Amino acid sequence: MPTDPAADPAAADPDRVEDAVHQLAAAHPWAVREGPLDLDRLAQVESLFALSNGRVGVRGGLEEGVPAGTPGTYLSGAYELWPLIYPEYAYGYPTVQERLVEVPDPTRVELFVAGERLDVRTGDLDDHQRVLDLRSGTLQRHLRWASPAGHRVVVDVERLVPLERPGLFALDYRVRADSGAVEVEVRSSVVASQQLHEAVVTARHRGGVLRQRTDGSGLAVAVHVEHDVVGPAATDVRTHATGDRLVTSARVRLEAGEALRLTKVVALGWAPQAERDDLGTRLDALLAEGVREGWERLRTQQRAVLDDFWSHADVHVDGDDDLQQAVRFALFHVFQAASQGTDRGIPAKGLTGTGYDGHTFWDTEVFVLPVLNHVWPQAAADALRWRHRMLPAARDRARELGLAGATFPWRTITGRESSGYWPAGTAAVHLNADIADAAVRHLQATGDDDLAREALVDLVVETARSWVVLGREDSAGRFHVDGVTGPDEYSALVDDNAYTNLMAQANLRAAVDLVKRFPERAAVLGVDDDEVATFTRLADAVHVPRDPETGLHAQDEGATQRQRWDFESTAAQQYPLQDSFPYFSIYRRQVVKQADLVLAMYLRPEAFSLQEKRAAFEYYEGLTVRDSSLSASVQAVVAAEVGHLGLAADYVHEAAFVDLHDLRGKTADGLHIASLAGAWTALVAGYGGMRDAEGGLSFAPRLPQGLRGLRFRTRHRGSCLEVSVGAADVRYALVEGGPVQAVHHGERFTVDRSAPVVLAIPPAAEEGLTRPRQPRHLEPRRRR
Repeated sequence: MPTDPAADPAAADPDRVEDAVHQLAAAHPWAVREGPLDLDRLAQVESLFALSNGRVGVRGGLEEGVPAGTPGTYLSGAYELWPLIYPEYAYGYPTVQERLVEVPDPTRVELFVAGERLDVRTGDLDDHQRVLDLRSGTLQRHLRWASPAGHRVVVDVERLVPLERPGLFALDYRVRADSGAVEVEVRSSVVASQQLHEAVVTARHRGGVLRQRTDGSGLAVAVHVEHDVVGPAATDVRTHATGDRLVTSARVRLEAGEALRLTKVVALGWAPQAERDDLGTRLDALLAEGVREGWERLRTQQRAVLDDFWSHADVHVDGDDDLQQAVRFALFHVFQAASQGTDRGIPAKGLTGTGYDGHTFWDTEVFVLPVLNHVWPQAAADALRWRHRMLPAARDRARELGLAGATFPWRTITGRESSGYWPAGTAAVHLNADIADAAVRHLQATGDDDLAREALVDLVVETARSWVVLGREDSAGRFHVDGVTGPDEYSALVDDNAYTNLMAQANLRAAVDLVKRFPERAAVLGVDDDEVATFTRLADAVHVPRDPETGLHAQDEGATQRQRWDFESTAAQQYPLQDSFPYFSIYRRQVVKQADLVLAMYLRPEAFSLQEKRAAFEYYEGLTVRDSSLSASVQAVVAAEVGHLGLAADYVHEAAFVDLHDLRGKTADGLHIASLAGAWTALVAGYGGMRDAEGGLSFAPRLPQGLRGLRFRTRHRGSCLEVSVGAADVRYALVEGGPVQAVHHGERFTVDRSAPVVLAIPPAAEEGLTRPRQPRHLEPRRRR
């Protein structure tokens, strides 16, 4: 996956990080409030304040359109094709790349006060506030402005993207004369996208339609809009079309204290060009539904959806107000990215920006879906169905590469491989096992046998088949996978990457299990006894490399014997390494871009003893540079497990604040959805010690110094369990559903509705451990 600048402020410009911190108002537990308006950081705030429902994404720009950072409106799955040009083409290279495109902008509302256009850079801006409300799911704006001529108005704006109504956007705009009579005009527009072609604009009484198309991908894109205007009786409302926009204006003279209100409801969508007439019919119906509901009911429904979400997903942090805000911000955006993803996938940036070209990567399955399994499992199921719909293309790709079963694309929008860099794309075959792992974890968490028959068995079996051809057996009967790239993209094309091998082993064993549990589906897939025997033999023979002298687990064969990167001579400004050094140098050294073997220790804990985990974690801490936002949450979880709670706490903060504090300088491109999901993982799996392997829940909670408590809920097979961690004990309470059997620090217990179960936290056996060192310049920021 493409890299971001290093997370450590020493390497990522501490002044910029501090500016990002001060740009936000003091932490509020249920809202993110903008501090003083900073015109140099509009793009970052547009990402933070983006609204989405997984189908429509709207960045949090100013309604008047200027000044702006990088505004944008997106539809999941609306993409264009771009040619991939290689100086030297080779067989199997993708020839085109899919890229997310901006669609027509429905957010534009301009205000003219006595003929002067509202612009926060002119006149007198007495007050300006923007708030992302995490409970109402709306972005709110309040301002007091005096025009250059001295006319004063108060403007209140609220917008939402309905979480239960894919394709809708709504905005409520109110302007009030503040100090005297004045003529105002509100112009609400839908503006054509410069990335699309042939705008066709049709005006209606108080709205209309704007249609455009893509070129290479052959998609029709349409936006239908309607307005409701409430104001003095003399309000003049008109709609007209120009070449690139649809404008509805409301003009009236307001007396002091009088207000004009305009509510905009928009339906957006895309379809193949051949289905554009059907698209228009569908959007007309969707728009009529939104108009019929009206602003107040849409807002009430939005709050109800989020109330339901938070009743299962909320994480309460006692003792750290900043972290409390950050984890709720993170969960809110993860929910937005996934809530209506259905057949469109969950991109790495969600629909908050065009970073990574709108592609979905492996981090959806490894970082996002495990969270959704326990807080909103229906969204995880939709994401797995989306992967299942890719199976025909994945089978074709496997045949193209001379493999068996299915090979999924490293980065994609529709199922087509869009990565042009082979060593960190196609060679990262662990993606197949990651998808299988996500399928198995979802089945374990939900017990959804119907989905297993519909999609999960197919995903697990077809990916298992790929390993039969990808790997080889040596003369001693050991199974190896050569020439692959694991999660650490600074160690490419290696033999026996431990993460890849262990995940392949789990993939093969899961296929054997599911074939036995769902024989009718196995028959459809053509699985026979010989194939099951092959899966079993290879899984049992998987080789996991170790250092030949110390016995330490190695990230890949020979990894611990390579020359160590010269961290002492590497300046802070030279991170990320790939921007300062050739891959030829990086690949031949001991240096780790992101958690790799450490991720294997989290996802495959049964393959390591506690002592082996601690030794490997401490060794790889000295090599891991965290040039990826995916690393900190994993390091937090394993640090907590092996007894380094203080270090875990620092990594929890790094994962949680990656965007709120713009730790990587990339928030302007969109939010890091997987890292935000990792904030939940770092708290729940780190401090809460929760694991969900083999169909059951286990917990090993322990809080770091400075935290008084942690409370979270987790869904499991139709039940909801609340876990409240204190300094000395843990309270397990069943919120809904049937009894839950679980494990607490190795002790089995059952909790039902009759009474909570309270268990003591045993003394830590790892007191006095020496905190491991990180590479020079890259120690995580200490908690404040």
